[in-house]
Amino acid sequence: MTDLARIRNIGVAAHIDAGKTTVSERLLFVSGVEHRIGEVDECTATLDYLPEERERGITITAAATTLPWREHSINLIDTPGHVDFGIEVERSLRVLDGAVLVIDAVAGVQAQSETVWRQMRRHHVPAIAFVNKCDRAGADFLAAVQSLRRRLGANPVPVQYPWFEDGQLVGVVDLLERRALDYMHGHANPEDPPLEVPLPKALADEVGVLRSELVDALADTDDGLMTAVLEGREPAAEELRAALRRAVLAQHLLPVLCGAALRSIGIEPVLDAIVDWLPSPLDVPPVKGRDPKSGALVERAADPSAPLCALAFKIHAEAHGDLHFVRVYSGILKSGAHLSNPRTGRHERPGRLLRIHADQRTQVDSAGPGEIVAVTGLKHVTTGDTLCDEHASILLETLVAPEPVISMVLEPRSTLDREKLRIALERLEREDPTFHQKEDESSGQWLVSGMGELHLEVLLHRLQREHHVDASMGRPRVNYRETPRAGAAPSRGSGRVERSLNGHNVFGAVELELSAVPEGESGVRIEWAPGVAVPQALRPAVAQALSDSAQVGPRFGFPMVGARIVVTGGESRAKEDTEAGFVQAAAIALRQASEAAEVDLLEPLMSFEIESPSEFSSGILADLNARRAEVTGVESAGPLRVVRGTVALSAMFGYATAVRSLSQGRASFSMLPAGFRTVPEGELVTRGLVWS
Repeated sequence: MTDLARIRNIGVAAHIDAGKTTVSERLLFVSGVEHRIGEVDECTATLDYLPEERERGITITAAATTLPWREHSINLIDTPGHVDFGIEVERSLRVLDGAVLVIDAVAGVQAQSETVWRQMRRHHVPAIAFVNKCDRAGADFLAAVQSLRRRLGANPVPVQYPWFEDGQLVGVVDLLERRALDYMHGHANPEDPPLEVPLPKALADEVGVLRSELVDALADTDDGLMTAVLEGREPAAEELRAALRRAVLAQHLLPVLCGAALRSIGIEPVLDAIVDWLPSPLDVPPVKGRDPKSGALVERAADPSAPLCALAFKIHAEAHGDLHFVRVYSGILKSGAHLSNPRTGRHERPGRLLRIHADQRTQVDSAGPGEIVAVTGLKHVTTGDTLCDEHASILLETLVAPEPVISMVLEPRSTLDREKLRIALERLEREDPTFHQKEDESSGQWLVSGMGELHLEVLLHRLQREHHVDASMGRPRVNYRETPRAGAAPSRGSGRVERSLNGHNVFGAVELELSAVPEGESGVRIEWAPGVAVPQALRPAVAQALSDSAQVGPRFGFPMVGARIVVTGGESRAKEDTEAGFVQAAAIALRQASEAAEVDLLEPLMSFEIESPSEFSSGILADLNARRAEVTGVESAGPLRVVRGTVALSAMFGYATAVRSLSQGRASFSMLPAGFRTVPEGELVTRGLVWS
């Protein structure tokens, strides 16, 4: 069994094109796992193994691997940077203990960097930052560090500084040791380690200032260092390293390293930082869950002798059965063991346990705390399910996936492909919690929903490439929502069912009120007024019926959100009360209340960030104005202009093509979901949603 103190579970995360996969590939090469350097641009990256990833040059699915360094075992997950595949980052960070945040030295913190950072904070994941591409024209390491402070609200502290000679990046300077790593002189081959040389005199002043700031920042978090500073004593490098580790584990400081991954500059120090400063399974608090029967809080420490507790955080659907990626928190996971899934109440028996290296698999006999493995043979396990000892149940917090914002109509080109398409879509839906599919039997079409145009386009290509299904996809359409108008008076409805069915009397009666929830809440809230005559045993079925009925809004047929449904009355007949009667009565009452309510239409709102050479910015701003975007800021970043703002998703279909045309292919943009906004009544006609 591996020493738990020598395990690191870390993810590499960043904005798209920050060089995240390039960093991961260099980590594999430098650690000796790979004997050639994988290149994203040459379609040879080990971790971008899907054909779709290699063709597009982007990461689509999180890839796992294990690499050794300094007698430690590092379980690494390379995550996507595109917002459409954010669920891959979310579920990876859910099970990881630490992370490496990669930042572009020219652009600094970008839109998706902010999203990734919020995910890290939400899951309490300590991190280090690596400022990549320091060899590019316009790179500014200290400006990138300041962007971490300004845009993320982090407390970054440089622990390295880039070393330039004649305008060329030569290596990096270690501020803790006051030494330099030379990657240029005597470094003919990429596999050669950097030369450790004395601190260059030209950098002495800058390094002195930065090291002094580093010591002061550490002293603010460590009483021992504060005492040394007040006494005027120079702390040793080992004291600083130990204090920095404590500060990182407490998430007080964000150490910032630098380099250029494409030229393999600064990679060894990243591996050292992962080992030295990011947590082992023993350094993180025990995982917390609930007893599925009593609801009491239960903890599981990273102890191999404790009852098993593991989380299935990712599924890869295959023709011969699903492959589940599992993080073990306590106990020992063994092939063939009898396990329990507290969510379903079913028992599971894992088949083979596999150690994953991208698309390569190695069978293992068991997995202990802190390990991440893939498991075959699980029958009724979905993303976010807990696996535990059947005699010591625990239910961990599951994963929450964002709702899709865009839909398209999909249909097979041949009737012979209908069943193949159905099976393929069900597999993709099991894999990806942000992908939804629903068959319309009357039209013979499927409505597929996802997080963006790229998301659905990739899934369509996977249908063709992996599942050999030829299907056509219609134009994208927005996933609108309906909501009761804020401030409007509650609307009322009542339903009553009283009839004979198969010789038995069926009865149910429900009265309710429909209104808007307070601002900031979403979903559908169902409440019960005191003294309601609806039988207690039938209330869960009534609540489910109301929730299901709210999926079709009264005005446009879109799902209802932001609604408060209060069941205010009803009637009970002890001998005639039935679930079917009350369920039908509840649906009738809600339909009546909905039709009488004042309802607004909501549309998805996106925040955008566009980086463009300054000479094209005026044309881009004019185009955004035509799309009714709200520009909140335009910043200068050297020769670039960064435009930020919000815009309706419906106005941005096909924008990738438009922005390339406006900038001669030199601008880039990213969008993130920013909630919903009310569609003005005057726009409903122009969008074809109502008739004038």
